[in-house]
Amino acid sequence: MSSNQATVYVVDDEIQIRNAIGSLCEETGHQVRLFASTDEFLNERLSNGPSCLVLDVRFPGTSPTGLELQRRLAESGVSIPIVFISGHSDVRVSVEAMKRGAVEFLPKPFREQEILDAIRHGIERDRRRLAREDAERGARQRVETLTAREREIMLLMAEGLVAKQIAAKLGVSEVTVKVHRARMMRKLELRSPIEVVRLIDSMGPEAQTARFSAGLPLT
Repeated sequence: MSSNQATVYVVDDEIQIRNAIGSLCEETGHQVRLFASTDEFLNERLSNGPSCLVLDVRFPGTSPTGLELQRRLAESGVSIPIVFISGHSDVRVSVEAMKRGAVEFLPKPFREQEILDAIRHGIERDRRRLAREDAERGARQRVETLTAREREIMLLMAEGLVAKQIAAKLGVSEVTVKVHRARMMRKLELRSPIEVVRLIDSMGPEAQTARFSAGLPLT
């Protein structure tokens, strides 16, 4: 399966519903996986590519409900967009699902275009997440090639300090700063302070100044 091909997981205890959604998704070029219960889905190894989960709210027996599955996935750090479907009108449940980040909450019966639009939005959201994670990972790998001193200078450059100011702050000569700065820029393949700022921003919220300057691991 191509890493660019999206996978749609459909979890619904009604075979007609899951088969119908599965057929729609296959017609639009998506890989499809069907499950009769949340327990079955929990045993699935998820795709590394873009994906979306179409999930019923209620299940018979002891299987976790849709909301419980949503909570478990979030607690496990699994970031898969969820489109909820339900045969029961429950405002409280729909509000809770949306607060937790669901893409959509569709009552049954829904129109084909409604479910396809919701799935498309979910897949687009997941593509953006994957692209963002790839950018963060690439930026961290580049920064990890720097020495502790080069990281310090990188951060001070990002704060707008010039070589003379950096030298005074670090207690070293301006020449030393320029040598380390040149090595840092060469390793990162950057040409200006603006590009340094962009690189740091691309690393995401975990890129804390204290961690860089202390030379701590970035991952």
